[in-house]
Amino acid sequence: MKKNINSSRRSFIEKIAAGTLSLTVSAGIGEKLYSPQRIHTAAGVANQTGLTDLNEKKFVPVMITPYTTNAKIDFNALSRLIDFYLTAGVKGFFANCLSSEMFNLDEEERLALTRHVVKHVNGAVPVVASGSFGQSLEDKAEFTKKIYHTGISAVILITNHFANKEDSDDMLIRNFEKFFALTDNIPIGTYECPSPYKRILTPVVFKYLLETNRLIYHKDTTLDVEKVKTKLELAKNNRLELYDAHTPNAMYSLQMGAKGMSAIAGNFYPEILVWMCNNAVNPARQEDVKWLQSELTRVDSIVSRSYPMSSKYFLQKRGLPILPVSRSNATQLTQEQKSTLDEVYEVLSAWRERLGIKMMQQFSPGC
Repeated sequence: MKKNINSSRRSFIEKIAAGTLSLTVSAGIGEKLYSPQRIHTAAGVANQTGLTDLNEKKFVPVMITPYTTNAKIDFNALSRLIDFYLTAGVKGFFANCLSSEMFNLDEEERLALTRHVVKHVNGAVPVVASGSFGQSLEDKAEFTKKIYHTGISAVILITNHFANKEDSDDMLIRNFEKFFALTDNIPIGTYECPSPYKRILTPVVFKYLLETNRLIYHKDTTLDVEKVKTKLELAKNNRLELYDAHTPNAMYSLQMGAKGMSAIAGNFYPEILVWMCNNAVNPARQEDVKWLQSELTRVDSIVSRSYPMSSKYFLQKRGLPILPVSRSNATQLTQEQKSTLDEVYEVLSAWRERLGIKMMQQFSPGC
């Protein structure tokens, strides 16, 4: 058991800011620029020299889980996927989330998946993962400790795991209090996961969580810019980092002060979401920012259909060894769905050209 959990690794904020100095959006996906050791070293130098910008915006993908033909976790493909994200310029990872099909993984698979991500990333950027699994609060606390000790920076609590749909905010707060008492000083994040039902944190609950000083990360799924704005106002002068999950909100949330984005669109074209995070508040690129927001909103309903299967199909088109296999969505894509995704794939090069993102080379199978 670690004597001081918080001192055992750098804070999420420090790590997520420092871990990207050797990555640029212009890097080609197939150019092999990513080296975990190299990036880890650069991050350490950045902390010592004070070169990092804690005000920068960050894209943190919600990771999918690649499977083999018999629906086992494909760890080799997972490593390739991590490299793909890193070369695109992401500044963190959210492992063991809904996109990862976490409800279709058993306890050991959740731990193995998260452990592999942490090991392969090797300190380049921080990793967070969902951890509030179990029937009782005691069970949830026990699994939280297990997944935290895989090396992640924070354990993400699924908000609907702490109260039934009909339960009051008072009940939700009481359950959070009991849970926090069972988990020492483990850094915590929250995730308004849509399944099995979406428990949006009200201002009352959000304020309570901020006052515990345990909350450092929040993935928002309200879909409502005004509700995001309310949370951001409550979180002023707090160490919390808020990430919006809704791509159509990207420009607006980032300009209002969100730390970054954590949307499923990043499992199709992460370099585009990285560009948006890097430029949303850049006065010189506002025309392009507004144009890109319109484009991302236009295709959002297309990429969301039959997800995560749609993402796996798209990533395969981009040269990654991702099979169209899913535990949560066994239905294969229709030819019409494939055709619409093909159209998005074709327009991707035009997006990159306008934004000045270097044409990304494809991964070759077997590399």
